[in-house]
This record gives sequence, structure tokens and C-alpha cells, in this order.
Amino acid sequence: ASVAIIAYQIITGKRVRFSAIKNDLFLLFLSGAITGFAWILLFEAYSHTTVSLATLSYYFAPVIVIIACPLVLKEKLTSGQVFCFLMSTVGLVLIIGVDGINTSAKNITGISFGLGAAACYAAVVILNKLIKNVTGIDRTLLQLFAAVIVLIPYVFATGGIHLGAAGSIGLLNLLIVGIVHTGITYCLYFSALINLKGQEVAILSYIDPLVAVIVSVTILSETITFVQIIGGLMIIGFTLLNELKMKA
Repeated sequence: ASVAIIAYQIITGKRVRFSAIKNDLFLLFLSGAITGFAWILLFEAYSHTTVSLATLSYYFAPVIVIIACPLVLKEKLTSGQVFCFLMSTVGLVLIIGVDGINTSAKNITGISFGLGAAACYAAVVILNKLIKNVTGIDRTLLQLFAAVIVLIPYVFATGGIHLGAAGSIGLLNLLIVGIVHTGITYCLYFSALINLKGQEVAILSYIDPLVAVIVSVTILSETITFVQIIGGLMIIGFTLLNELKMKA
């Protein structure tokens, strides 16, 4: 993804203006490093539980943002937002499995990793609101480099890099994920963050967990209970309700 962004910068004749970003350099690298930790936790979640449960746990992040923004960014917290937070928390409890189904230690571990990734993601959203003088493309590039700095020692400590084992199809998918789903998408996403309130960021990602659940069940043949689906819908639905009420 970093290479793809650098290539874009060269082709378009744009350069990172370090004189303009020096005041935000610490926040850029901090948010990038936290992004790296979020990826580590999220992919650990995928390895311990289903894609749907890991992703739905990860998308508790917007709920964390709702509560954190008044504390960090001094945005007003209304009674409606508190209600949405509480109901989303109920949804999280349903995902974890109060009915005794899918509550194995492995699933609980995976969901816990997903929640850890959610906390990191929420921190990245808030930190990006504090970065004022850096364009979306520049901040994405620097944050990805910071994430790489975090990820490289983790990868070597947990098994090393073995690209040859992925095969031609695996390498092709890796390039697609890196160039399209990370490089290009992150540029668009973090460019949007500049013009949005912290809570508004949540609405941008609602399609993602829904697609994850559909793919998990229909293509990967992973299981998810009706109660857990209801829990996921509560997290997404009440966060969306918060956005609609805020804009009204």
C-alpha cells in the first residue's frame, strides 16, 4: 500500500511537504503505530473466531468514539447518544453469547481481540481529528509507514515472512488488498475524516460488517446464531440512529 501511494505521488507530481506536517508529525506516527496494533489484534481475532464475530466486535469502535469524543474533543454528549451507547453495549453482550452458544474459550478470545482492535481504531479516529495541517494522502502514507514499523517486528516474532508459500493466487490477492483495499481506500477514508465530526465517521463503515457477515456465512460456511445477528444489528442500528438524530 505504501509503495502504491508513493507511485501515485510521483505520477501526480505531489510531494510530502515536511515543513507543513512537522507540527503533526508525532500524532501522525502515533496514529499509524496504533493502526498497526489494530491490524495485529484484528487478524488475531480472525484466527480465533469467525469472520462475522470478529468483524462485529471490531465495529464496536464507533460506539467507543461516541463516548470518547466528548472527553477528548469536547463534543457534546446527549441523552440520546448515551441511550445508543447502552443499547449497542447490549448488542455486544448478545454477540459474546449470553445464550450459551458459541461461547467457547476460542470464540471469547477472538471477540476480545476484536474489541481490542476496536479500541485502537477508535483512538486512530480521534487522533486524526487532532491532525489539522496534513492532507489525506500524506497522512495515509506516513501512517502506513508507522504501521509497518510496528508490524515488521511482530511478524518476525510470530513466524517470519513467507511470501512464496502464498502461491500465485495468494500473491495476487495480497496485491489487491494492499493497493486497492488499503492504499486507495485509506486515502479516501482519511481524507473524509478531516471534514467530519468524530461521531459522524461511524456512518461511513456500516456496509463493511454486513458484508463480512454475509461472506462469513455464505462463502466461508462459518456459523452465527440468530441472537448474535440481533446483537450485530443492534450495534450497527443504534450507532446509525445516533448519526441520524445528530444530523436532524
